[in-house]
Parts: sequence; C-alpha cells; structure tokens
Amino acid sequence: MDVSARIEASLTVRDLVADQIKVFPAILSGFLPIRSEIDVRPLMMTFADRRARLCVPAIVDGTLQFRELLRGAELEPQGFGTFAPGPEAAVLDPEMMLVPLAAFDKRGGRIGYGRGYYDRAIASLRAKGLAPMLIGVAFACQEVEAVPMDPHDVPLDLVATEAGVIVV
Repeated sequence: MDVSARIEASLTVRDLVADQIKVFPAILSGFLPIRSEIDVRPLMMTFADRRARLCVPAIVDGTLQFRELLRGAELEPQGFGTFAPGPEAAVLDPEMMLVPLAAFDKRGGRIGYGRGYYDRAIASLRAKGLAPMLIGVAFACQEVEAVPMDPHDVPLDLVATEAGVIVV
C-alpha cells in the first residue's frame, strides 16, 4: 500500500473503532507504528480525548512493560524500529489493548512478529486477574484464511481494518 492509502486506512479504522466501542477504557495501550504498519495514533488520540490514559509497550528484560505515553515525553529506542517512554514513565495495566498484527483471521487468530511478547504480556495481565479487551489492528490485505494457533496463543476480541470491524 502506498503512503496515502495507509493514512486513509488508519483514519478509517479510527472512525470504525470509535463508533464500535461504547465503553471507553481508563487505560488504553497502543503502539507506535514501524515500517509500513497501520498507524493507530489517530485512534489512540480519540480515546485520549475521551479521557483514557495512553500507554505503549517497552521491552524490559524480554517482556513488555506498558509505559504511560504523555505528550512531549522523551522516547527511547526499543528495537524493531519502535520507541517507548523511558523507565521514569508510569507503568500501567491496560484495560484495552490495540495489538499489532502481521496477519489475522476471522476467528481472532493473530500472527505477530514472532517473539511472543504480546502473548506473554496478556498472560501476565490475566494472572493478575485482569482481562483487557484485545483489538487487533491491521490492513484488510493482511487477512489470511486461518492462522495456526498454539495453546499459548491468545485470540483477539475484535479485529479492526479499513474494511470493517470483525467481532470474534
């Protein structure tokens, strides 16, 4: 997809998800896009306008830590070409998570970037008794017929693309 198509798709996803989600999270984790990934920052800002606290993942000792994202905060490299707030940022437990996808299917199966960071982070949140809503966000062209699922793989609750929102 060219840059203008990716921008338009990102804005369409913002509108679709904002219309679909009626209960607004107090804490929303998003992600800062890498390479040609869908840009969820417009959607994150919509939730911030609805008074959600924003956080993004930082990689700490091989696990994800969700650090509060504040306007103007210094960001540091995290590997994979992404950035996150530094260790001085508040660590939050998200109630809703925007999850990046390399591929997805209509059953909520997802393929990430191969290291299991999100699966382990979600398992850790669940071990604390938390059950964040999981919204996979991608371009419609990333849909596949079926994603192979291992026992540790956590299915998504929703998948949002510019073609629509799939409720799993």
